[in-house]
Amino acid sequence: MEIGWVHNQVQRQALVLFILLSMSGVGSDLGPYSVVEETERGSFVANLGKDLGLGLTELSTRRTRVIFPGDKEHLHLSTKTGDLLINEKLDREKLCGPTEPCVVHFQVLMEKPFEIVQAELKVKDINDHAPVFSERKMTLKIPENSPLGTAFPLSNAVDLDVGSNDVDNYKISSSSHFRVLTRRRSDGRKYPELVLDKELDREEELEISLTLIALDGGSPPRFGTAQVYIEVVDINDNAPEFEQLLYKQQIPENSPIGSMVVTVSARDLDSGVNGKISYTLFQPSEDISKTLEVNPVTGEIQLRKQLDFETVPYYEADIKVTDGGGLSGKCTLMLEVVDVNDNPPEVTLTTFTSPIPENSPEVVVAVFSVSDKDSGDNGKTICTIQDDLPFHLKPSVKNFYTLVTDKPLDREERAEYTIVITVSDLGSPRLQSQHQVTVRVSDVNDNAPAFSQRAYTLRVRENNSPGLALGSVRAWDADEGANAQLSYSLLPSPSPSASASTGRPQQPAPGALVSIDADSGQLFALRALDFEALQAFEFLVGATDRGSPALSSQARVRVLVLDANDNAPFVLHPLQNGSAPCTELLPRAAGAGYLVSKVVAVDGDAGQNAWLSFQLLKATEPGLFGVWAHSGEVRTARALSERDAPRHRLVVLVRDNGDPPLSASVTLHVLLVDGFSQPYLPLPAAPDAAAAAAARPERLTVYLVVALAAVSSLFLCSLLAFVAARLCRRAGWAEAVAAGAGSGPEGHFPGHLLDAGGGGTLSHSYQYEVCLAGAPGTKDFKFLKPVVTDFPPQANGAEVEVNPTFRNSFLFS
Repeated sequence: MEIGWVHNQVQRQALVLFILLSMSGVGSDLGPYSVVEETERGSFVANLGKDLGLGLTELSTRRTRVIFPGDKEHLHLSTKTGDLLINEKLDREKLCGPTEPCVVHFQVLMEKPFEIVQAELKVKDINDHAPVFSERKMTLKIPENSPLGTAFPLSNAVDLDVGSNDVDNYKISSSSHFRVLTRRRSDGRKYPELVLDKELDREEELEISLTLIALDGGSPPRFGTAQVYIEVVDINDNAPEFEQLLYKQQIPENSPIGSMVVTVSARDLDSGVNGKISYTLFQPSEDISKTLEVNPVTGEIQLRKQLDFETVPYYEADIKVTDGGGLSGKCTLMLEVVDVNDNPPEVTLTTFTSPIPENSPEVVVAVFSVSDKDSGDNGKTICTIQDDLPFHLKPSVKNFYTLVTDKPLDREERAEYTIVITVSDLGSPRLQSQHQVTVRVSDVNDNAPAFSQRAYTLRVRENNSPGLALGSVRAWDADEGANAQLSYSLLPSPSPSASASTGRPQQPAPGALVSIDADSGQLFALRALDFEALQAFEFLVGATDRGSPALSSQARVRVLVLDANDNAPFVLHPLQNGSAPCTELLPRAAGAGYLVSKVVAVDGDAGQNAWLSFQLLKATEPGLFGVWAHSGEVRTARALSERDAPRHRLVVLVRDNGDPPLSASVTLHVLLVDGFSQPYLPLPAAPDAAAAAAARPERLTVYLVVALAAVSSLFLCSLLAFVAARLCRRAGWAEAVAAGAGSGPEGHFPGHLLDAGGGGTLSHSYQYEVCLAGAPGTKDFKFLKPVVTDFPPQANGAEVEVNPTFRNSFLFS
């Protein structure tokens, strides 16, 4: 078990070593994340899963963890949420010391598959430290003959905070001999100087005690104190002096630790203890103390740590030389760090405009600057973008560039561009970096709406309920946003004069018939439509977008009203008007198939709703008459006999082919007569004629015998002629039936029903002869000329004519 633990430790150290080696020369892929020092443990820093583009499951399966140098655990990654949390309170001063900004580099390690992502954590300072003097008690030996205005440097206070929280100024307790001045070094650090305002007299005052106060710039400020003891001494004639008051030296930033920087040299004209000198750093900052060290005997200055030009490009240090008598002198070392090309260039976006409007001429999309922390050729840069994009770079002053469009952009052609700005320096070897920006093109209302069809045809059945949805129109707009939001409306119909000029009947205004939903384009009927009054109507609909200015287009909509079976058949003949019924005269000599009458009817509907069929509903004597189902012709079904009743009442049912069907009935009165010359009704015999007959019975008998013989002979001749004519008529009737006139009076309705939509059953031409009764008491009838109807001929061009011998007659009482 101990061997396994050692093996794991070795693997872990190797992994950390690999990560530390990979950090050199590698930029940050994530961050920098920002956190204030002393923030409580468990506080949220960032969502690492979102920044890496990984889901929670992928974070866990890839075994993602955070690694800091030195096996520290400053941050903790929660695999349940992907959040990066503070694992322990961070002390900026421990992490970075005086370096500002304080940036801690760490890595995100993903094991499956293996991947390392560099990241940075920036720790912000708070005023949590008070200034502290490195010497809480300072002793100065000041000769009594020191001239007024002589300044004596004091040890400065050190504040672990940085920036505005660092030491701001110094104060001393009240003194009649001295005042304190706050001085600033070239590196920004402040130190106190004690200035003599009143001459010293050792005999009057051997020593002076002062309290030195250092205040920082925090809010509220913190302070630190030190005691200054001034010992007034006798004169030490000569203080040590440096050969140079200023030493300037250059050193490459990649110089190893321990390298010699410079050797300073001083001399003292005194002898003995007063002429023995030693070298020290005078009031060094923490950074100087960690970077440089001075040999107190030889004055050699060496490096104590690795230099970084990008962090500190130069150092300014004061070297103090002190003799045995307590007198001192100082010089300044200006150490310039020489740059090495170890930093890639950086792009800083100043302004960025997205989206940009389409169809615009040259537009400045972005203004950015390019910087490189290196110097010389290492800091000179070249900036480029892709060649296949409608953008170009314009160099400006001091490494500033503007990204400008080459031509007006079309959002409908391409709505988004991804531009990669590549910057490389001129160092050796060359380093480069890339910055990606995404430019969206905003929409301009430059496309009118377009309907899916130029013309729409909608169908609705008549007698619809108001508010019925008829259908919808659809339009689309290539723009987006408000420019693509469409509003539908009905456009005004053409003026009446325009309708009259085209010859079309003027239709009602579209607004009185239909309405349209402005958002969806759904069309609704405002009222019930009547096919018999309006079979079709047209109107225009418009689609308008909400751009500025608004664009629109229009389409034509034609609404076809479909017929419903809402009209019952109407009988034209015989007219049922409540007056005396019309009686059809039928000669007893009529044979089978004789045309008695024709029922003429019409239907206000159309199509199959107007296809009429006829049916004999009731008859005084069943089997004597029949009605042709498709034409309404009433014909005899057999020859008449003497036993048939003289009067007949027929009820004919007229029915359309709708669903459900509607019907009407008509009543026909048929009177059987022997011939058209006999009176309509036999009148009673006169009284005087009966008396004369009774007076002369013998003469009457003779007359009767003669008349009977004549009638018998005439009857025999007429019978022969009737039989011959009957045979001829039946032959003609059989030919008509064979020619497809129908399947019989009561046969099934044919495939093509008779359409009574326009002229009812008056599609055949018939001739009728009308007889009128004479004056009362007479036996004469008045016959009018045959009347030929104005009905159109049959499809084959022939007209059907009723038998001229026995024509139908209408009796008017």
